[in-house]
Amino acid sequence: MFNNLFKIGMFSLALVSGMSNADVLSTTEEKQLMALKETALSSNLSYDLIESLTTEVGHRLVGSEGDKKSIAWAVDKMKALGFDKVWTEDLTATYWHRGEVEAKVIAPYPHEVVAIALGGSVGTGKEGVKANLAHFKTFQDLEAVEDNSLNGKIVFISNRMERHIDGKGYGPAVAARVHGAAVAGKKGASAIIIRSIGTDDNRLAHTGSVRYPEGSVKVAAASISNPDADMLLNQLKRSEEVEFFLKLTSHSDPKVVANTANVIGELTGSEFPNEYVTLGAHLDSWDVGTGAVDDGIGVGMMMATVHHLAQLPVKPKRTIRVILFAAEEIGLVGAKAYVEKRKGDMKGHVIGAEWDFGVGPIYEMKTGVGKKSLPALHELGEYLEPLGVTVSKTNTAQAQSDMSLMSKAGMPSVNFAPDGSLYFDYHHTQNDTLDKVDAKALKHNTAVYTMFAYFAAQSGVDFSK
Repeated sequence: MFNNLFKIGMFSLALVSGMSNADVLSTTEEKQLMALKETALSSNLSYDLIESLTTEVGHRLVGSEGDKKSIAWAVDKMKALGFDKVWTEDLTATYWHRGEVEAKVIAPYPHEVVAIALGGSVGTGKEGVKANLAHFKTFQDLEAVEDNSLNGKIVFISNRMERHIDGKGYGPAVAARVHGAAVAGKKGASAIIIRSIGTDDNRLAHTGSVRYPEGSVKVAAASISNPDADMLLNQLKRSEEVEFFLKLTSHSDPKVVANTANVIGELTGSEFPNEYVTLGAHLDSWDVGTGAVDDGIGVGMMMATVHHLAQLPVKPKRTIRVILFAAEEIGLVGAKAYVEKRKGDMKGHVIGAEWDFGVGPIYEMKTGVGKKSLPALHELGEYLEPLGVTVSKTNTAQAQSDMSLMSKAGMPSVNFAPDGSLYFDYHHTQNDTLDKVDAKALKHNTAVYTMFAYFAAQSGVDFSK
């Protein structure tokens, strides 16, 4: 099955780990795995599901009609696709109203500015906020100034996110979005605007959640498009005082509860029904696009994976569980509820993987499993190698997004790394639409997840050891 060099390598690794050097899959199972690969590579199902979700439901902001419709849509689709168990786990969240936005430079050179309220932001009041800008290159620069020193100015953070295949520019940049408003309020500002956390040059602004810690001063928060951020910098080169106007009517009503739910479906294992190979994606989205990329891709792939497995003459030995998480965009609310419902006990969750990043093809499998089970995943890596997927040299991975909480609670995990070079061009914008889905890469990635799910379910390997 494998070349001799790989056999020797596996034998050596097995001696170190204490695991047998026998192949995990039988010849018959190997043939089945290859057939599943070809099925997924030739199927349009993942794309068709995303098309259905974005056309028939649209955006899925927590608590919106789209959110409610998506839950019913997912339940119906799972049943139609061959899942033999489908249910919902209800939860509640705060319903936030985006409202309207008005942003402009008043002086020295008047300009209309493309802006968007950050998710969860408070409003400015009916009159809006008019003040000079206090410019900071980075979030850390804002943190460094004295408390109550900004005298009602509007903070502007201009740091631009860097483009990387693995999306690593997001972490350093996103702190300005998540924490900037609370820090700006602490420093005495009246509002904050940030350069969009995105890698595009479109005149579109990127939304995303903002957090106000308990007891913090809440000021309105918006992001502006990259071209408008550049324009503000050019104005600041010419004048130390740039007067800006911002008006947001966004608000949350604590009396209005957003009822939503995680949607869970299973293909019950033929031999070990209480051992779960878990696949995740989040069902909610922001309200500015149709959520095709974030996270319609994940939804379509996970559901298609189970459909392909459901067509087998004999079901895989372990149960395949798909979790479509609710309210990810506002703080992993559905994932927290899933873990809390199980009292933080991931017993039975033998391994898991989520999709919530990327548009291009998967190029690497990152592992986070017990040392003795690594040879098994390297065997899986041999099957994935013809698809251009390598296995990482480290073994510290957590699952993406929602499932990172399950990883922290003890679930062995895999993180499939796709080409995310273009992802943050579309992320949280009006441009998150079906045409941004790469249909060829989608088939490739669905094949990877299908092979992973079958391998993990059929193997019998204890990935925690």
